[in-house]
Amino acid sequence: MRSRLGIIAATAVLALTGCSGGTSDPQPEKTGEAGAQQSAQKAEPEKAAEPADIGPADFADEAKEIVESFSDDELAGSLIIGTWSGTDTQTGVNLLKNNDLGGVIVMADNLPENPTPDQVKGVTEAVNGARSKGQPVSIGVDQEGGPVSRLGTGALPFPPLMALSATEDPELTQTATKVQGQNLTDLGFTIDFAPDADVTTGEKDVAINVRSAGDDHKAAAEVVAQAATGYHLGGVASSAKHFPGHGRLHVDSHESLPVSKKSIKELEDTDLLPFKSAVKAGIPMVMMGHIGLPDAKTTPATLNEKAYKSLRDTLDFDGVIITDALNMKAVDQNQSGKETVKALSAGADLALMPPDSAAAQKAVVKAMEDGDLKKSDLQKKAERVVAMQLATAETQKTVTGDSGGDDSGPTGSENPQKVLTDVAEKSLTVLKGECAFEGTDSISIVGGSEKEKTELTKAAKDAGLTVGSGGTSVSLSPESSAEVAVGTAAPWTMRNTSAQSVITAYDSNPNALKAVAKWLKGDLRASGKLPVDYDGSDKAPDCS
Repeated sequence: MRSRLGIIAATAVLALTGCSGGTSDPQPEKTGEAGAQQSAQKAEPEKAAEPADIGPADFADEAKEIVESFSDDELAGSLIIGTWSGTDTQTGVNLLKNNDLGGVIVMADNLPENPTPDQVKGVTEAVNGARSKGQPVSIGVDQEGGPVSRLGTGALPFPPLMALSATEDPELTQTATKVQGQNLTDLGFTIDFAPDADVTTGEKDVAINVRSAGDDHKAAAEVVAQAATGYHLGGVASSAKHFPGHGRLHVDSHESLPVSKKSIKELEDTDLLPFKSAVKAGIPMVMMGHIGLPDAKTTPATLNEKAYKSLRDTLDFDGVIITDALNMKAVDQNQSGKETVKALSAGADLALMPPDSAAAQKAVVKAMEDGDLKKSDLQKKAERVVAMQLATAETQKTVTGDSGGDDSGPTGSENPQKVLTDVAEKSLTVLKGECAFEGTDSISIVGGSEKEKTELTKAAKDAGLTVGSGGTSVSLSPESSAEVAVGTAAPWTMRNTSAQSVITAYDSNPNALKAVAKWLKGDLRASGKLPVDYDGSDKAPDCS
C-alpha cells in the first residue's frame, strides 16, 4: 500500500543519516571543528514522523481493538458515510451521533452561499468528535477542483485534474495536490474524494471530461499517482474513482446506469492503469463506480460481487473500497437501506451517502441478525476503515505540526498562491494560433457568463490592460465572434469558434483568468500541452 511513499520516506532518512554508522565503543572526545559538529549532531532533537512514514498498516492492532468494542449498532454505523440536507449543521451532528456513523460528507448545500473558510471550519468542528468508542470521525468532501468544488469560496480555487495534466510537470502536480490537501486539512476534512482516475474519451464524455487527466491511459496514470502522493503528504485520505472507469461511458450515472462494453479484464491494460498507479502510490481508498458490466448490465458495479473481487485481485488492493454515492439514480432509491446491505455484501467497506442513512444502519443490523451479513466480515471491513481513519488523524498531526514532538510547525512550506499561479500559467494551452500572443493594451469582452466576464475584467485591469468597447475583442463563448476566444471548460467546447487565436484555461477561477490576461498582454508564453484529442485538436500547436 505504501511502497511509493515508503521509498520517499526511506530516501529522506538516508539523506539525513548520510553514511555515518553507529558503534557501542566509547570514542575519545573530539576537539576543534569536528568536535563541534559532533556535539551539534548529538544536540539535535529527534525528528517527528513525516506523512510518508504513516499508513493504515501501522494502526491495524489499535483498529482491531476498537472494532472489538463495538456494539452491533456501532459496527453497522461505522461502515456508513452519511449526508444531510440544508445548512443546519446540528442535523448532521445528530445524524452521525444517533446512528453511530463512521462519518459524513459535507456538500455545497450544507454551507451558506459563498462560504468563508471560517464558516466551513464551523461545520467540520461541530461534526468532529461526535463519534465515540475511539473511532475518529471521517469528514469527507468532493473537492477535486474545477467543476467539482463543493466548498466554493470556502477553499482555495483549484482547477480540474486536466489542467494539472496539461502542465506536464509531475513535481508541480504533486505539490499542488499537497497544497490542496493541506488546505482541506486546515479546514477540518479527513477525506477528499479525489483524484478522478477515469480516462476520458473527450466530447462524448458527459460526466467526467476535464475531471480526468486526459485520454491517454499511461499519461493519466502518471498524473493520478502524483496526485495520490500529494494528497497524502497534505494530510487527507484520497480516493481514486470511479472503478473500473467512467470516462468512456456516455451516460451520467447521476441520472441512470451506464454500461461498459468491455469487461474489467479487457480494461486491464488501459482504463485500469490510473487505478493501478494510484494503488502503487499508496492511495488508501478506491471508489467503486455505478457502472454496469457486460455480464451484469442491470447491476451497478457498486452492488456487483465480481466487480469488487476484480478490484481486489487485479489491483492487489488491500485498502478501503467505498461505493459511489448510493443516492444516485443508477441505484434503486426505494430500498429502505437494503442498497447498503447489498453493497456491503458485494464487497464494499464503506457505503457512501445512502438515501436514508438511519434506515441503512438499521438494515445492516437486521442483516447481521438474520445472517445475511456475517458479523466477522463486517468487523474486518470496519478494521480497514478505522485503521485508515487513525492513520489519517496521525498524518494530519504531522501536517499541522501538532504531533506532540518537536515544535517545528507544519511540514509544508509551499506558498499556496504561488503554486496556484504556477499551475494556471503552466497549464494555459493554445488551441489555435501562436504560443505567444502578439500582445495588446486594451480588450473588449463578449460572451460568457457575467461572473466570468467580471473575473476576466478584473484580471485584465490588474495586468495593465484597458477593458472597454474597443481594443482586441475577446470571447468567452464559442458562439460569440471575436479575434481571440478563451475557453474555461473542456477544450473541445471551443472547437467551432471562428477566432484566429484560441486558448483554454480549463477553468474560470481567478488564477486561470489572470494567466489569460497575462498572455493577452504579451507577458506570458502559453506552454500547456493538450491532454486529449478531439475533432479539431490537430490545430493546436506544440508549445511545450
